Amino acid sequence: MPKLKLPDIEKVIAIDIHTHAEEPCGCHPDDGYDDFQAQMAEYFKSPNKHPPTVPETAAYYRSKNIAAVIFPVDAERETGFRRYNNYEMLEVASDHLDVLIPFVSIDPHKGKLGAREARKLIEEYGVRGFKFHPTMQGFYANDRMAYPLYEEINNGGAIALFHTGQTGVGSGMPGGMGMRLKYSNPMYMDDVAADFPDLKIILAHPSFPWQEEALSVATHKPNVYIDLSGWSPKYFPPILVRYINSILQDKMLFGSDWPVITPDRWLSDFAKIDIREEIRPKVLKANARKLLGI
Repeated sequence: MPKLKLPDIEKVIAIDIHTHAEEPCGCHPDDGYDDFQAQMAEYFKSPNKHPPTVPETAAYYRSKNIAAVIFPVDAERETGFRRYNNYEMLEVASDHLDVLIPFVSIDPHKGKLGAREARKLIEEYGVRGFKFHPTMQGFYANDRMAYPLYEEINNGGAIALFHTGQTGVGSGMPGGMGMRLKYSNPMYMDDVAADFPDLKIILAHPSFPWQEEALSVATHKPNVYIDLSGWSPKYFPPILVRYINSILQDKMLFGSDWPVITPDRWLSDFAKIDIREEIRPKVLKANARKLLGI
């Protein structure tokens, strides 16, 4: 497989920085993954009872003329769910690079093995970013265990995207499916941003109940951005809207959290909230374009 090519960004109306890749089978009935996805669909009131495949996702985004950053989540150790192999996902996504920008995911608990995989994915495949989910992967972002992986991402000029705040994963299930919310406080990413000042970091989602911590980190650290996925904009807290309209206007990124939230729903609600008109194009496309280097 050749190195990944990037979409023609001039042609699209927006860049969705946060979408999820699922395997072609769409479920894992042998390990509880199907039950997990059904719960997620109910929690988010998603129209997709089974997650769409990568080609189905590409078709949707192509029809909307939107580019999408897409990634799996490697949380095998903590959840018992088999990961969507990064190389398999890239192979499938490579047929849809007119609209898809593939990121990958490596559980930091994989240690040196994961660091070597990251280096290969960057050098041989041209991967632009890595997805982390501290709650699903069961680690604090500032755990030095993860630093060899961050070093490879930083050396390769790639992006580290971290889930922050509460998650719908496991919500309502016994014990929250064992998911521990504490891992996803965005303040732990402040250490990472300080220790790797050149590493491009995205704090994903409005970070309830730590919204002000996320805004503080993004304001203080030049290498930290915020994506606005996972929530309908109509639920954005006033302080988040205020920062979008002011000092963080160049660091806020459109993200939907597809497939649990569709871009149609997100964009419709975003159009109704009080965002200055000159800032909307930055959030929808320009900021992500600059961050991705395209």
